[in-house]
Order: sequence, then C-alpha cells, then structure tokens
Amino acid sequence: MCGIVGYVGSKPAYPVLISGLKRLEYRGYDSAGVALLVDGNLQVFKKEGKVAALEGLVGEQQPLSKIGIGHTRWATHGEPCDRNAHPHLSNDGSIAMIHNGIIENYAQLKAELEKKGYTFASDTDSEVLVNFIADIRMNNKCSLEEAVRIALKRITGAYVILLLNNDMPNTIIAARKGSPLVIGVGENEHFLGSDASPMLAYTKDVVYINDYEMVIVRPDELILKNLVNEKLTPFVQRLDLDLAAIEKSGYEHFMLKEIFEQPQTIFDSFRGRLDVEQTMLTLSGLDAIKDKLLAARRIIIVACGTSWHAGLLAEYLIEELCRVNVEVEYASEFRYRNPIIDENDVIIAVSQSGETADTLVALENAKKQGATIFGIVNVVGSSIARMADAGAYTHAGPEIGVASTKAFTAQLVVLELFALKLAQMKGTVSPERLRQLIAALHAVPEQVQWILDNQLDNIKQIAAKYKDARDFLFLGRGYNFPIALEGALKLKEISYIHAEGYPAAEMKHGPIALVDEHLPVVFVATQDPFYEKVVSNMQEIKARKGRLIAVVSEGDEMAEQLAEDVITVPKSDELISPLLAVVPLQLLSYYVGIELQVDVDKPRNLAKSVTVE
Repeated sequence: MCGIVGYVGSKPAYPVLISGLKRLEYRGYDSAGVALLVDGNLQVFKKEGKVAALEGLVGEQQPLSKIGIGHTRWATHGEPCDRNAHPHLSNDGSIAMIHNGIIENYAQLKAELEKKGYTFASDTDSEVLVNFIADIRMNNKCSLEEAVRIALKRITGAYVILLLNNDMPNTIIAARKGSPLVIGVGENEHFLGSDASPMLAYTKDVVYINDYEMVIVRPDELILKNLVNEKLTPFVQRLDLDLAAIEKSGYEHFMLKEIFEQPQTIFDSFRGRLDVEQTMLTLSGLDAIKDKLLAARRIIIVACGTSWHAGLLAEYLIEELCRVNVEVEYASEFRYRNPIIDENDVIIAVSQSGETADTLVALENAKKQGATIFGIVNVVGSSIARMADAGAYTHAGPEIGVASTKAFTAQLVVLELFALKLAQMKGTVSPERLRQLIAALHAVPEQVQWILDNQLDNIKQIAAKYKDARDFLFLGRGYNFPIALEGALKLKEISYIHAEGYPAAEMKHGPIALVDEHLPVVFVATQDPFYEKVVSNMQEIKARKGRLIAVVSEGDEMAEQLAEDVITVPKSDELISPLLAVVPLQLLSYYVGIELQVDVDKPRNLAKSVTVE
C-alpha cells in the first residue's frame, strides 16, 4: 500500500526522492518522510500529511546528499502521525529503514527486544523490524546485509524494505516479499521504487525484483541475491512508457484525465486483437492454454474491489457465450477457504496493479492444486503477470487516481475479448452473432467520446442537485447489475456518501424500505431484454416518492417520462452496453466529489494498490 523510493548516484538525492514520492502518493498519503546520509550521519525528516507537508518541514535548507530513501504511508500499525511516519531509526541511530507491508509476528519480536532494553518511539511494526536487524548485526558481529538476511528468515508477513547505514555511504540494501519493488538502472546511478513512475524522468531500464530476493545497490553496481546468499543475474527490461502518461496534462485531477482517456484506452485494449472486417480475434494468451480452456470443468474469476465487478460481468458474458460454469470469488475470502480446485479448473485473476496481496496468495494456493492461471493485469512485469501461465495486458497505461476508471473499462474490454475468443474456439457462438458483437465492441471508443462530448453539463447539474444526499441506491438487472455495483462503489469512494448497489428485482426484498422523497435512486436502464422489468421497478420507486435518476439508451422516451433526471448513452448490444453505462456513473461520482470539495484523486483512507491484507 505504501509508496517507497530510493536513490544513489551523482545527483542531489532529496529532489529525486520528493519527486518520486509525489508520483507514488496514490499508494498512501497519511504521512511522508525521507532519510539522507550526510557526511556519515543519518538525517531523517518526516511529517504527518501529504508530501507537501514534508516539503514544508524541510523548507529551502535541503540537505546535500547523493543517497537517500523516502516513504509515503498508508497506515496499518499506528495512527497517522509524525512519530509513526517512516523512515524509522534503530535505537543506536546507525540504520534507517522504510517498509511497505505488515510484519505479522512483530509483537513477539518487540517483546524480545524490550527485554533486552530496546525502546520504541512509534506504534509501528516497522520500527520493530529495524531494531531486530540492528540487534542481529550487533550480536552476530556480521554485516548489515547478513543481518537482514537472518532477520527475514525469522519474520512472517509481507515486506519491501530499504535500508541506509551510516557506515555504508554509497549503499542501499533492499529486499521484498509480497510487495512490489522495481530498480531503475541509470548511468552510475540507481533508483528504487514501488513501481516505475518515480524513475521515468531519468531512465526506462528497470529490474523487477522477485519475492525472497535482496539487492545491494550502489551508484555503479547492482547485486541481486536470494536469501541463501546465492548471486542472481538481474534481468533488465526496457519500459514502453512515457512520462506524459503520469502527468495531469492540463486536467484539474488525474481522475478526470483518466475518465477522458477512455476512448483511447478502450481502443488500445483491443488494438491488434480485433479485426472487424475479417471477424478475427487475436488473443495469444488464450492460444497458449487452449487445450486447458477447452477441457475446463469451470472457470473461477478471482479479484477484489472494482476488479471484482469486472469479473462479475465476465461471469455473465462467459456463461452466455461459452456455456461453461463460471464462479466469481473475492480473493480476500477465496484465499482463506479450502476450495475444491484441480487441474480441470482455469483461474482468471483480474488486478489493475498485478500486486494485489489477497489475489496473489489465492493464485499461489490454486496453482499448488494444479489449476491453470490466466492473468488480466495492467502493469507489465507485475507479480501476477509473472506468476500466471498465460494472460493479457489491458494496456490502459498508468492510472494515478485512486478510484479506478479507465482500468475498469480496459478490464471489461479484455474480458469481453476473452469470452468472444473462447466462444469462437468452442463453437458456441454463431458467426453472425460474433460479427455483431465484434462490430459493437469496435464502436465503443467513439460512443464513449459521444458521452463525454454531450452529457458532461447534464451530469454536472445532476451532481450539484444531489450533492447533499446522505444515501444513494443504484439498481440494475442482468449485465447492468455489476455496473450498478460499480457506480455505488465509485460514489462511496469519491464523495463519502453512503451508496448501495442492488439487483433491481431484489429491491422489494429489503432496500425499498429506504425509499422516501430524499433518496436518489440511480437506475442503469439501457435497452436490453430486461428493460420492461426495470421500468416496472422505476414505477415502484416513483410511487414511493423516490428521486429517480436514469441512465438510458438514446431515444428512450418511456424512462424519460418517469425519471426526474436522465443521462443518455448511445444504443449498443446488451453485452457491450455496460462499457458505456459505467462512464456517466464515473463522471457523476467525480462531480459530486468536486461539489463536496473532496480530494478526488486521493480519497481518505484509500490507497491505489492493496499490497497488504
């Protein structure tokens, strides 16, 4: 969850660290800090709040150092405050450490250290770990590298750690298990980060570090080892990513920029994979596991949050088109159950970051039982991408806004392609129906652009009208039910207004009790076989004085007569229209958040990549 950054080279380290922390702030913004090695002395600066608060603390008297580590925190152990901010120092002041993850047995280690006379200034598990390492180093009279190696064999949990030592003026030691770590390779300089964004301005050559690996980084040297001290050969990759992709490009917020990027990112998700004229689908990841897919007894989709909503829609699509049983599981629940999985199962893992902790553990367990893993991720080189037997990248580009928008629609596109390609392989869809769906999917980028061009002012007015509501209800049937769930989640994340998504038919089984003249009810009511049933549900809400907002297909006069407010989207096939219906709900959440003066890019308590339980 937290963001980590490090630098060693010939440049002043502090500006590099601050720039990197700003790019990683989407991972956590409860507090921020840096540690710099200046003339053999460790200097630590840390402050509750966002990176800007840290800059204010340091001011213009920036320490002159060419090596340092930095951290932006999403609080786990201990409330957000100055003393719980990272970096943490060992009791003797010789080691500074930053940490992303959770040390599960920290309480036992802390008790052992307290018996030895160690004291703790924070409530964090991280301060325990740095003192545990220092204690091992002192008692064993060994190098810091060896002390880290011994300590990591004793602890349980997840971590990426970066350490500075006042005896090692040009060296950063780092290690990972369960949280991401990327090393940027420059000319006589190295960069470290939770992802590649902090180093894009300086280098595109990177090394992705695997679990149970350590790195010793100096300006002109990168040594990679495993935890039994065997040297490994770093694999340097060239990033296909531009700095402009992680800038706001004139937009007020990353979230708005990323919503407006969707015509392009949706196109990029099917570019080279979809040939309308030849009715051809190319998804090489499916070809790689074709025999497994054709023989699969069932497909299990594992995901969290917004990605789970994409998976739920995929369940409907795959069962409809491919006639195979599909189950959708929350990774956080799936990992702790004892599910019946064997070599006849295919697991689809859906994750924007490719680093979601619960999803990774669920996949490890499934793989041990012989299942085939197919990964759908956005981040090249991520842990899920490397673990999977096959997969497909979504090609949405970096998503900086914490609430997922373009990554969600890109996931939907890839899942649509998966369903269409598998149906073609199995012969469960007619050539004519396949042509229809391919043409409808190909038209989506232009149709999303129409929404952005023609519905923006309308959505702004609706947001202003309902911004003071205490609750929202989002309803949809069939393929639109997952979109109702996603709309409710976005509003909760961005505006802090309580919102619930429900199948429209389930409304009468409880939620209708909430309906009164103050409750906005958003119906996702695009044209499909369930449309008349949805209109009946709208009548039931209207009869109870609920305030109706409807997302409808162009030309829908019936819904316009019923609803107090209407948002129009272009007509499309029922299997494809969810890609269109979700865009107005993203915009509605954004503009309600703006009306309420919420930091929509960094909603409270949230982080972009959930790399801890």
